[in-house]
Amino acid sequence: GKTMEANTGFPDSGLQTGFYLNFSRNHDSDEELWARELKYPQTGLSLGFSDFGNSELIGKAFTIMPTIQMDLLKTKKDKTLSILMGMGMSYMDTQYDILDNPFNKGISTKLNWSFKSFFYYDAFKLFKTQSRIGLGYLHHSNGHIRLPNQGLNSFLLSVSSQFQLKDQLQSERRIIKDTTRLTQTYFSLRTGIGQNVLSQAFNDKKEVFSVAAAYGKIINGTFKFGGGLYYRFYEKYYDHIKNRGDQVEEQVPEYIDHPFRYATNFGAFGTAEILMNHVGIEFNLGINFYKPFYKIDWQLSQGYTWIRMVDGEPQIAYVLEELNDYYKLKRTVSSRLGIKYYVLNTNDHPRHNVFFGAHINANLGQADFSEFSLGYVRRFNLKKKTVID
Repeated sequence: GKTMEANTGFPDSGLQTGFYLNFSRNHDSDEELWARELKYPQTGLSLGFSDFGNSELIGKAFTIMPTIQMDLLKTKKDKTLSILMGMGMSYMDTQYDILDNPFNKGISTKLNWSFKSFFYYDAFKLFKTQSRIGLGYLHHSNGHIRLPNQGLNSFLLSVSSQFQLKDQLQSERRIIKDTTRLTQTYFSLRTGIGQNVLSQAFNDKKEVFSVAAAYGKIINGTFKFGGGLYYRFYEKYYDHIKNRGDQVEEQVPEYIDHPFRYATNFGAFGTAEILMNHVGIEFNLGINFYKPFYKIDWQLSQGYTWIRMVDGEPQIAYVLEELNDYYKLKRTVSSRLGIKYYVLNTNDHPRHNVFFGAHINANLGQADFSEFSLGYVRRFNLKKKTVID
């Protein structure tokens, strides 16, 4: 495939090539609700290697990520179209360097988040080997813990073979329609700590502290929907205001007397999560009610700096990004994507549960900070309803 240009002047690259080895388990015979609700998917672990087509300036990636593969449709000729999604970590052997590699602004850290999404279509089957063709997307970025962080985005074609190590018996549950609908309301509370940086000129990692509460409904032990409120405190904002950093006195001098207030952010969010035994895959979309310092954040992080000489001394000069409509949209819309691990099996409908999470938080779709979280879920009465088809 091809790696897209991450920035103006991005190094030239040839075709991207890669090799992935996926270990998966087929859940055809599982009795769990989540397996039935997701049409008996495959879950597993993916190990990968990617060469971005310019080994010297863009480099290579070594990836590990958990995956889930679900069937989308099956043709009359018994051909299957499926989707595979994964989220994990990558080690990148080449990074941005202001002197040696200044035009690769896609990656500036060795460890990065990775995400992939692939569509696969069965080509032909020989004995226990299924050959497939695929079309997909691959993304790498560090979650805003160091700048520049434009990320690497690739669009790829693939040819693969899937080996079935043992015979899988088709369970009758695949054709028997369950007529019972289970619903359960829940309340969730979490706290988290993350890290990010303010801009390329202020590239020291600082903490982001967060708390959030949500209320919603779990359907058939698998689909978790809800809404809630969140509060965040940005240490980088606080320090920049307290130290009367660049653009504070010029644009927002009133912030200086109340640094804590103006370093905070709160808003509301909607959440959707897929529960699979001890694992949850979560996506949130929210609205920021209050994030005043993002005005300065945007101007510094999206603009650029250069060194000028003043009276024989080097001095940093800024070209600030304008406060356009795109800024207003990103200031308003927040998003969050990540993985959770639940201590108790969610398929057992536990009244009390604890989870650990790893997430990327974003302004619209651009990474804001990487976060680890600890949370608690309280479920209420389980309700059963017979569905008449």
